[in-house]
Amino acid sequence: MEDWVTIKTIKAKNPKMSYREIARLIGISHHTVKSALGHEEPPGYQRKSPRNSPLEAFREVIFEMANVKRFRGSRILEELRSKGYTGGKTALYALLGQLKIETARTFMPYETAPGEQAQFDWSPYTVLIAGHLTRIFIYSYINGFSRYRIYDAALSENQGAVFEAYENGLIESGGVPQRVQTDNAKVFVQNASRSNFHWNPRYLHLCGHYGFEPSRSLPEHPWSKGKVEKPFDFLETHFIAGAAFEHFPDLLIKLKAFQRSVNTRVHATIKTTPEELIAKDREAFSALPPTRYVGVKEETRKVTSDCLLSYGGSRYSVPWPFAGKHVWVRLSKGYYLEVYSQANALIAVHPVSMARGAVVLEKSHYRTPVSVLASIDRLKLRFRESFPAQEMFLEKLLAQKRMNARYHLHEILELARLYQAADVEKALAVSLEYNVFTVHFLSGYLAKNFQQSFDLAPRAILAPELLARPEPVTRDLMDYRLFDDHETPSPESMQAPDLNTLS
Repeated sequence: MEDWVTIKTIKAKNPKMSYREIARLIGISHHTVKSALGHEEPPGYQRKSPRNSPLEAFREVIFEMANVKRFRGSRILEELRSKGYTGGKTALYALLGQLKIETARTFMPYETAPGEQAQFDWSPYTVLIAGHLTRIFIYSYINGFSRYRIYDAALSENQGAVFEAYENGLIESGGVPQRVQTDNAKVFVQNASRSNFHWNPRYLHLCGHYGFEPSRSLPEHPWSKGKVEKPFDFLETHFIAGAAFEHFPDLLIKLKAFQRSVNTRVHATIKTTPEELIAKDREAFSALPPTRYVGVKEETRKVTSDCLLSYGGSRYSVPWPFAGKHVWVRLSKGYYLEVYSQANALIAVHPVSMARGAVVLEKSHYRTPVSVLASIDRLKLRFRESFPAQEMFLEKLLAQKRMNARYHLHEILELARLYQAADVEKALAVSLEYNVFTVHFLSGYLAKNFQQSFDLAPRAILAPELLARPEPVTRDLMDYRLFDDHETPSPESMQAPDLNTLS
């Protein structure tokens, strides 16, 4: 190779030099010079492939089994040994490398119409969170026409986490497509074989709730989606690689920022940004249902009279009207504890405590103590400001309750902080209809009938709290008094009320 470089260099500098002159200068044969100048590539040693005599007799058979019958190497070895081959598999695989014809898999891409198709998938990663290597799962929901992507993350990949990310994709997209393409994971497909295919019943319930058609890619045929999308390649190189996060909510916030940057980049195929095309998708989407799907793995808990429920060895607060009631709890993203009423309305969200035995309190879940009641005039002013159309309710409450009007008005205003104004207005109208003006009636009615708003925006991400074991919560018994300042308390009125009836 050094001679070849030298010959080429001399000839380039002295184009008129003959082969013999160059040969005498270097000290080699002029035939070598002629050969070197006749090749553009440097010389190299190529070992001749040895002829394996035991396999030569089966050469044509091996070619047919590898390229026509598409047998695997192990199957070919079994067939050859049944025909008398006594050699090893190393020689066979070496020959297969020469005989096998490699064919590239191809597919015909097609574009989906607006609102026709979406694709859902997820991938596991290990990242640094608060200085610790943590396994997370990134979920990807892509709208086929606009390529608008929604990313979500969780600390688990169970059915609850998958369905939650799936729903978030539908909600953030702003509607429901005709069909959603998935793979054959167990949360979607119970049996993936063509001869005995079965969808997962819970997944079919989710499809029915939102009103879209389930669609899957055949096993080992990802191109059956009609287009090749690589939702995780760009994510891995531009978000996951070298990333570190202060805590899990920090990961969620930065993931959503990354999502916005992806949707505002010009896509190489559609020649515009997904942010601009999603409007056409939304025009073709079906409407979202009024509530989320329930039925993955919710658990029931009974709330204590202290407005606390137990989960995972710790206790969490819920709004006071639900004291003594049964509620649903669900772990969201493997990090948040969501609490739902029996009417399937979200009533509380807490980050799950990392310390067992913690008490996680939200001050807004508790009423202002009766001992710090405002004056009746101040309470009436607040009520009129909040519900200007309910003057009749206020007049009848004052007339009917008289000495206890101050207490009931205060409790009704406290109750109204926990619900939407429209729900409270409806409850006040029902109270007028039945001529009942107590906070107990309103509390029971709202707990059973209020509707949770279906906000299309993603739920606010809660900041984490380092929860240590707190001191026991103590209250003055006088906080529970039910009598008015003008009344003389009786021994019975000094007892704490039955919060089961209050809620």
